[in-house]
Amino acid sequence: MLSDRRLRMYELFGAYFNQDFDLSGNTIPEIVACYKRDAPREYRQELINEIDSFMNEHPGDLDSAFERDYNSGFYPKLWGHTIASFLAELKRLLIE
Repeated sequence: MLSDRRLRMYELFGAYFNQDFDLSGNTIPEIVACYKRDAPREYRQELINEIDSFMNEHPGDLDSAFERDYNSGFYPKLWGHTIASFLAELKRLLIE
């Protein structure tokens, strides 16, 4: 899962959206709020840029690329999201 190119995504999925996600919150907005409290403000824009880059780089294989690169025990489909809608929701919450 280690990524030199997308360090902020690696941090978010490795530390907040993993099998122990409930330590950060019980909903996606709560988990993102925890990340926003913990991470320096400039990391938010870096993370948004990384999400955009990842989505643009994998338009036809987003699900498999996400699973390959960020499989951390958190499965957006179990929360009613596709990978695309989950990443869009993350961006929306990061911007707020």
